[in-house]
Amino acid sequence: MNRRKFLAIMGSAGVISALGTAKVANAGVHTFPYYADSYGVLHDTTRCIGCRRCEEACNAVNHLPKPKKPFTDLSVTATKRRTSAYEWTVVNKYNVNGKDVFRKLQCFHCNDPACASACFAKCFQKQPDGSVTYEGSQCVGCRYCMVACPFYVPGFQYDEAFDPLVQKCTFCEPRLKEGKLPGCVEACPMDALTFGRRSDLIRIARSRITENPGKYVNYVYGEHDAGGTAWMVLSPALAAPAAAKDAKAHDAHADTSELKQLGLDKHLGTQPMGELTYGALGTVPMIVAFWPVLFGGAYAMTKRREALFKAEKDAHVKETKDDLAAAVDAAVRKIEETQGPGAADTARRAMTDALKAREAECCKEHGEDK
Repeated sequence: MNRRKFLAIMGSAGVISALGTAKVANAGVHTFPYYADSYGVLHDTTRCIGCRRCEEACNAVNHLPKPKKPFTDLSVTATKRRTSAYEWTVVNKYNVNGKDVFRKLQCFHCNDPACASACFAKCFQKQPDGSVTYEGSQCVGCRYCMVACPFYVPGFQYDEAFDPLVQKCTFCEPRLKEGKLPGCVEACPMDALTFGRRSDLIRIARSRITENPGKYVNYVYGEHDAGGTAWMVLSPALAAPAAAKDAKAHDAHADTSELKQLGLDKHLGTQPMGELTYGALGTVPMIVAFWPVLFGGAYAMTKRREALFKAEKDAHVKETKDDLAAAVDAAVRKIEETQGPGAADTARRAMTDALKAREAECCKEHGEDK
C-alpha cells in the first residue's frame, strides 16, 4: 500500500470515527495560500551527468559535515540514497530502459506541504518565495512531518543527544533573500537545474517537450503531483521510437514506466497531501488535544538533563581551574625560595598567560564562549 492510499484510508476513518473531535483536530491543521509568483527549479535529467557538484555546493553553503567519501567519488551514485539530516541533496543513478540517467533528490517544496500540515508546533511554513522552511525552536521531535512527507525527505538528527532537530533542504532561502541562486543551481555545470518563477518554468518545460519530439516523457513531474511542487522534473523518453499512430499509447506507457524507473511516484494524485494528513490526524484526537502535555513533559525532561549536564561540567571546570591555580602557587613559591621574588613574579605571569592561552584555544575548539 502506498502512502497516499494509507493516508486516504486513515482520513476516511478519522471522519467516521472522530466527528466529535473535528474541531480539536482542525486546530492543528495548516492551510497555505497558493503563491502564483513563487520560485521553483526545473531539473532536466537529460542534461544531468551525475557530477555531484550540486551535492558539494549544498554541503558548503549549509555548513554540513563532510561525507565519508569525497564528492569526486561518483561511484556512490550507483547506490540509491535518500536525503538525511546531514545530506540535504543527493544524486542517484537510475537505469531507464537500459540507459543510465541521473536524478537529483531534495525537498520538493510542495505548494501545500504535508509536513507543515502535520506539524503541531508550526515549525514548517510555506513561504511566498516558494520555499518550505523549518524553525526548530518549538520542535518536540514527534517526527510526524517525516511520516506525512510523500517524498520521504525530512531527516532527523538521531545522533544528537540534546535538542535533535529535523533537517532538510531549505531552498537556500537565505540566499534567495540576498538575490542569489540556490547553491546547487549555481554550481551545476550542465545547466540541468533552471531557477525561476514556477509559472515560467512550466512554460519552459512544455516548450522543451514540444520542440524536442521523442526526447522527453510528455509529463512535467511536480506540476500537479501532490498538489504541485516548487521543484519539477523532466524525464528522458528512452523507449523505442513509437509510430505516429501509437504516439499517444507510448506517452501513456512512458508516463507510468519511465517515470517509475527514474524513482518518481506518479500515483500521488493531484490532491494536496496536507488535506489527507488532516483526516489521518483526526484518528488520533487524544494526541492532537494533549500533545503539549505529552511532549511538553519530554521536552522538560530533556532540558532538565541539559541543565544537570551543564552544572556537572561547570563544576568539573571549576575544580580543574582550582587545581591548576594551586599547582601554579606551589611552583611560584618554590621558585621564590630558590631564585627570589623577581623570578617568581615573572614565572607566575608566564604560567598565567600560558593557561589563559590554552583555555582560549579549548573554547575555540569546542565552540564555547568561556
